Amino acid sequence: MREICQVSDDHIDELLRLYRQTWWAAKRRRDEVVAMLAGTDLVVGYLDDSNQLVAFARVVTDGMYFAVILDVIVSQEFRGTGLGERLMNGVLRRPELTRVKSLELVCQPDLVAFYERFGFSTQVGASLLMRRTTDPLLTQAQPR
Repeated sequence: MREICQVSDDHIDELLRLYRQTWWAAKRRRDEVVAMLAGTDLVVGYLDDSNQLVAFARVVTDGMYFAVILDVIVSQEFRGTGLGERLMNGVLRRPELTRVKSLELVCQPDLVAFYERFGFSTQVGASLLMRRTTDPLLTQAQPR
């Protein structure tokens, strides 16, 4: 596996393939993903031995107070191999995040234990997640 810190144009279709493996991003379009990547501060991905993108995560941050980890995805054929842990460690060791005071993410309940291993907690005081969205998938329970 080889770690990358940007998604080249050659790998955008592979990123779309990863998104298609999710319930929340399966309908993302190439033009939208290109625009999304342009507005993303940090990217961590992994290429397999055949140079295919098989894991991806991105971060939006101000570099000091706040960062949000988004779109953490491991290809179905690599789940359970430790690649998710490697991906999260790749994100967390990025020097651009060392001064950030609050590193946050949103996850489904079945992934809480995974993220707790990296120091994340559901203890967020009285804070609530609020959302304004045009994507109806983000207002429904995750399909099983």
